[in-house]
Formats: sequence, structure tokens, C-alpha cells
Amino acid sequence: MSTVAQDPPHHGINDGSGETCESHSYAIIDEKGKAVSRDESLTEILISKGVKEANFISAIVSLGEATAHIAVILQNYVDHSYAGTQNSSGDDQLHLDIDCDNAVFRAIREAGVFAIAASEETPEEVDVSPKTAKVDGPLYSLGFDPLDGSSIIDANFSVGSIFGIWPGQGLMGRTGREQVASVVSLYGPRTTLIIALPSKSRDGDGQSDITFEVTLVKDRSHWEVSRPEVILKPSKKVFAPGNLRATNDNAKYDALVKHWISDRYTLRYSGGMVPDVYHMFAKSGGVFSNVSSEKARAKLRLLYEVAAMGLLVECAGGVTTHEFEDKSVLDFVVDDLDRRMGVCFGSKDEVQKYKDYMFSK
Repeated sequence: MSTVAQDPPHHGINDGSGETCESHSYAIIDEKGKAVSRDESLTEILISKGVKEANFISAIVSLGEATAHIAVILQNYVDHSYAGTQNSSGDDQLHLDIDCDNAVFRAIREAGVFAIAASEETPEEVDVSPKTAKVDGPLYSLGFDPLDGSSIIDANFSVGSIFGIWPGQGLMGRTGREQVASVVSLYGPRTTLIIALPSKSRDGDGQSDITFEVTLVKDRSHWEVSRPEVILKPSKKVFAPGNLRATNDNAKYDALVKHWISDRYTLRYSGGMVPDVYHMFAKSGGVFSNVSSEKARAKLRLLYEVAAMGLLVECAGGVTTHEFEDKSVLDFVVDDLDRRMGVCFGSKDEVQKYKDYMFSK
């Protein structure tokens, strides 16, 4: 009998149409001018951060809209059923995953400034460009994970969405370094966005890379700056060790984790990439790792998770590296929409400590 593993059925069930789930209405969150207020408030914030190009502003604002809608979907989530399909990682898809994916596709289609989009739930380059009118100004492409942490959501843990924005049309053959912005949403007691803008995306002399946070307030009608700038300090003894099962057959990772414990680092780990990395931003430092081994393979996708999160970390003054190669995650090419890798993100000195253990002869 053949032992060759078969692809899961209906790989990437979603089609990028952005169809709204009948059980979730956007009416309440968009009524009485709330959508307009969210648009105007986030636009004003982006302009204050040096973003001037109208289509670029619209691109980021549309992700704010997707985030607001996903927050409502999550708040009203009671159906824990699976869709009977798996995504490209082999994870069983919740109906919730697909609803969140559709919320993003709807928002970016309505924005009219995106050309191509691909997601963890729709793992192909989908044409989302406007069909009815010629677009003035540049178009953008989007790689995203609509719901990071769906495996922990039943415990009511914080979860998130991850977005990377590239200029022009297409995602294949690009590097994370080419991103013009990345955005991560966190859904918990508050709904927040953390936004990374490299210096090239900010108008004006002497502009530097910046990472900052905004929070959805006033009955989800307004975005307000909650952290004007997020900076990762060089060192902080907080660790979030992902894929710990790899320590069983990866001796270097095992030694590193034991060092963190013996040196009395504080453990902050939920099992969700967004809340675990976000904790570093909230506390101004720390280290996040997700290391693979022969028996515990890498699961993080370069396009949907790693590149966007890496830009946030580096724009905040932190450092990123591939798990086994001394190279920023932003310099790897998306040569496969499903390319995966292990990583280490965090404060400069903490990532150097990771390298000292993991890259030693």
C-alpha cells in the first residue's frame, strides 16, 4: 500500500470573491456614518505620519475596514463548525476562517486600489483590480493571513490578522524588503492596528522607518493613536518559544530554550503568532522564535505571515533572521506562495543570542 501523503481535499476552499456571510451583517458597524468616521480618522493619522499618496492611504484604510468588520464577526462567533476542507498548511478550516477571508477580500475590492491579493485561505494570486473604471495612480498587491490563531480562538485568546502591502502587480518573485507597509490587527479586549512604514513610504526630508499603533474606539467609529511610536529596546528578558516540540530532536534549540529558562527569562507564549509578537511591541522588547526540526517542520508562511511581521519588527528597531541562516527574513524571495520557514524576531541583543546558539559550529 502506498504511504505517499495525499493533498488535503479542496486546498484553499475560498475564491477571493469577498462574499458576505449571511449570518454576519455589517449594518450595525457601518451605520450612522461610522465607516466614514473610521476612514477619515485613519486617513488623518496616516497623513500625520508622512503618507501622502492617495491610493496608498486608501489601501491601508481598507485594511482598517476589514479589521473592524472581522472584529464584529469574531464578537458574534458561536459556530465552531469546520468547513470540511483544509488550507494549504493542512489545517482544518473553520467557517470562521472563510468568513474573515471574505471580509478582507470585500474591503480591498471596494477600495479599488489593489491589483492582486493572496491569502492563507485563498492561496493563489487573485485579480482584485477594479473592472469598471480606470484607476488614477498606483495599484498595490496584498499578501495576508485573515485570522492568525484560529486554533486558539475557542479558548477566547487574542487572535489577529496579518497584512503585507507590495507596490505594483504581483506577489511572486518579491521580497519582504519591497513592501511599502505592513499592518497587523489584534483582536482582544481592544481592537488595534500596528502599522509599519519604511522610510521610503513617508514623504518629507529625514523621515525614518516607523512602527505605530492605533486603537478602534468610540463604539468602533474612530481610530485613535494609542502608541505614537513602537520601539524595541536592544534587550529584554522575555521569550516566546514557538514549536517547542522541535527541541526533542534539535539539540541547539533545546540548549537555547534551557538557557532562557536558566537565565530567568519571563515566558509569554499563547500559541498565536500575532499576540506573541505583539507582546514584544507592547513591552518594548523580547524575543520570538519558531524553529523547526526533522520531525517538527516549519509552518510559518513567508508571504502571509513572515514578511509582514518582519517589516514591523525591523521598522521598530528590532532584528529578524531565518532559523538556520544569518539573513533577514525580508531578503528571502517569495518563489512559492506557500514557502515556509522558521524564524527569530526581536530585540537586537536577544536575536544575537539566538544566533550565538543556533549558528554555532
